[in-house]
Amino acid sequence: MSVPRIRRSRSAEHVADTRRALLRAARELFAERGYAATGTEDIVAAAAVTRGALYHHFKDKADLFRAVMAECAQEMAERLVAQETARAEEHPGDAWQLLRSGFQSFLDACNDAQFQRIVLIEGPAVLGHSAWDALVEEHGYVLLAEALTDAIREGNVEELPVGPLTRMLAALISEASLYIARADDHVRARQEAGLVLERLLIGLGRVPGVSPALVTGQS
Repeated sequence: MSVPRIRRSRSAEHVADTRRALLRAARELFAERGYAATGTEDIVAAAAVTRGALYHHFKDKADLFRAVMAECAQEMAERLVAQETARAEEHPGDAWQLLRSGFQSFLDACNDAQFQRIVLIEGPAVLGHSAWDALVEEHGYVLLAEALTDAIREGNVEELPVGPLTRMLAALISEASLYIARADDHVRARQEAGLVLERLLIGLGRVPGVSPALVTGQS
């Protein structure tokens, strides 16, 4: 009775290995050449699999690219979360400063070659801006809302509605990342975006004696 189970296990491993090989090969080629210049024949050759294997796992090249983009974004999100979690353990009790540092870390990540090409440049061009918005919603909104809630609770940020604040900050970070990716000089764009972002974020800090009612028209 153990033989069929072993065979099924090996078959499942083979399927998983094939998918990983396709993702790895496609990711390298998309990052190096771009989506349009990468053919499916290039991908299957680099992955050392058949064309049938590609279409067994993915509907078409766009479907494969979507999986590559999601993988690349998830890896970057996990890396940043781990980095900022470690930073929070070293400097507890200031969620707002940690969040601002985290934003700057994300802007640094926008100059990671694969992340920049696949997620920021090729992604919106190939799949539309809705794909990028979906990634931001999946990997960013919940964590950002939690951090803002903590910063407000600690008294370092004005007591603003967290829902719209989260959305607006996410849009700001998104535009900053695209600005960096599309610039001719990525290093300079990163510095400029970081400077502008930090200056805008300073305005969210609690200012003694200033009430939100002054800017909302409430009396």
